[in-house]
This record gives sequence, structure tokens and C-alpha cells, in this order.
Amino acid sequence: MLLDTLKTLCALSGPSSYEGPVRDYLRARAQAAGAVTCVDGMGNLICFKKGAKAAPNHLMLCAHMDEVGLIIKRITDDGFLKFAPVGGIDRRVLIGKPVFVGEKRVPGVIGLRAIHLTTPEERKVVPKLEEMYIDIGAKDRADAEQYTYLGDFAVFSDEVVPFGDGMLKAKAIDDRIGCAVMIELLEEDLPVDCTFVFTVQEEVGTRGAFGAAFSVAPDIALVLEGTTAADLPTTEAHKRVCSPGKGPVIPFMDGGAVYDKGIYRLLCELADANGIPWQTKEYLSGGTDAKAIQQTKAGVRVGAVSAAVRYLHTPSSVAAIADFDRIQELVRLFIEAVAKGRI
Repeated sequence: MLLDTLKTLCALSGPSSYEGPVRDYLRARAQAAGAVTCVDGMGNLICFKKGAKAAPNHLMLCAHMDEVGLIIKRITDDGFLKFAPVGGIDRRVLIGKPVFVGEKRVPGVIGLRAIHLTTPEERKVVPKLEEMYIDIGAKDRADAEQYTYLGDFAVFSDEVVPFGDGMLKAKAIDDRIGCAVMIELLEEDLPVDCTFVFTVQEEVGTRGAFGAAFSVAPDIALVLEGTTAADLPTTEAHKRVCSPGKGPVIPFMDGGAVYDKGIYRLLCELADANGIPWQTKEYLSGGTDAKAIQQTKAGVRVGAVSAAVRYLHTPSSVAAIADFDRIQELVRLFIEAVAKGRI
């Protein structure tokens, strides 16, 4: 079931360059489904699954495995961990948040001086990252070094919570939703040969996708993503991007790519013809692996389908559960359209 797969994936740790647990889970399921898999030098998981016939156009489906996180850059004499962000994290969301450090999943909390010890002036500004630290309860540096090391990673707590009217709260919905949809589709009987690519290091500059696309050499690629919703009461109407619950987001452009017009129109037509509500980005922002893919070799035609996600890159991303199944159905229809030579 798609939702169960997403919950499992969101609970796994996989910041950029440490995607191993996510990759291992996906590779096991892909191999069990009969796919031929390999892991390239960057760590991308590439899965080829034969369908009912060869594709008239080589199709690559793509989603990134990594999430934003933190990297340990110094251990103080008192045993506290100083850190830097991996990927785009707003420091305002960090204070007081629980984290897990490293493969041992050492529990910690992001600390800061208590309000009682600050001046009125200090309370008016957002603390700098240099003022924050991760507290793992160590008594000194030697004690902390038993549990972690310089260059180790930390991720947000992995609690996954359905709440409200069909909403889901979790870390890393960006882009475990794309991974979940792809692995569920890979396990189905496909109408055409497909290559499913689960990329690494998207959050630090779409680094994995370029190498993966270079080796796969697709004719067309469809990127599955999570995208920022920006539908909050404090956001001006003309700056709202999209909204959870209004269906898949089909972008024609974002901060990194102008999407292929033929693919964009086909996705819109498929949604309309099959009663799938959809939306596009009303305010252009963000970027996806498409930026790297479309510039590979002689160029690749790219399209995207995304889930609208509130509070992206925070411990508490929020999305609408109904959108997940709609995305899966739209991508399934797109694969069938490719099999019929419609693109």
C-alpha cells in the first residue's frame, strides 16, 4: 500500500551522501519485483524493469532518496556537537528539535541558551547556527567520540503522524513520496520497459541525477517530487505556489528548468481525461533533478509531477494523503501513454 510504503521511507535516515538505509530498502523491493539493479559511483540506485514491450522512447522515472540534514563539524571539550546544514534548512526551525545522530541513531536535541539567560535585544533576532549545538548527553569530548565523529550526520526525528482531515506529518516527504510512488509502480506489471532511478544528493545541487542520466541516456524523463506549498494565511495570494489536497502539481517551469511542453500538456490531458484534479505552480520557485537531467549529453525531454508539501525541509512536513494516490495514478497513465507512443 502506497501510504505504508511512504511511512516506512520517511522513517529511514538518508541525508545527502548518507542514503544507504533508503537505498537498501528500495533495492531489496526492486530485486524482489524482478528488476535488474545497480548502484553507480555516486550511489544512485538504477533499476531496469522489463514491460510488455520495448519502449518507443526510452523512459526514465526519477526521484531522489536524500533528505536535508546536519553534519557534525566540531565536538567541544564539554561534549556538545557543533554542526552545519546539509541542504537548504531555515535555522529558525532548528531550536529545540530532537534529532538522531549517525548510523547508531544516537538521540540528541538541538540546544540554545534558555530565554532566562538572554537579553531583550537577543530575543529579537534569530540565533546564528554558530550559537546552536546538538546535545547527546555526553559528559565530555571523549565520551561524545564514543558515539559520533567529525563528518557524521544528524537527521530530524522520524515520527510519522496522520492527523486532521486526511493529512500526514513527517520528515522527508520531500522526496520519499516520489520514491514510494516509483517503487509501488515498479512492482506492477508494466506496459513498457522502464528505468527507475533513485538519485542521491539532490538537496545539495542535483549532483546524483547528472551522472545517472548520463549513464541511462533516456529519451524522456519524468521527475517525481515534493514541492513547497506556500498556501499559508501569512503568504500573499500572488506568492502562493500550490496547496495540499488539490491534486498533483504539474509544473511548466520552476527555478531550475523549463519543462518540455509536450510532456506537460500530455500530463494535463491525462489528468483531465481521467478525472484527476491537478494544479500547477502559481508562483515559480524551487528546483528538481530535472535541471541536471535535461542538460545531459545531447539533452533530455523532462516533465515533473509533484506533491504539494507544507513546511518543506523541516521536521514536520505536511501533505494530503489523497494527493499521493492521485500522483501514482497519473504516473501510471503516463507510462501507458508512453507505451502507446503518445510522446
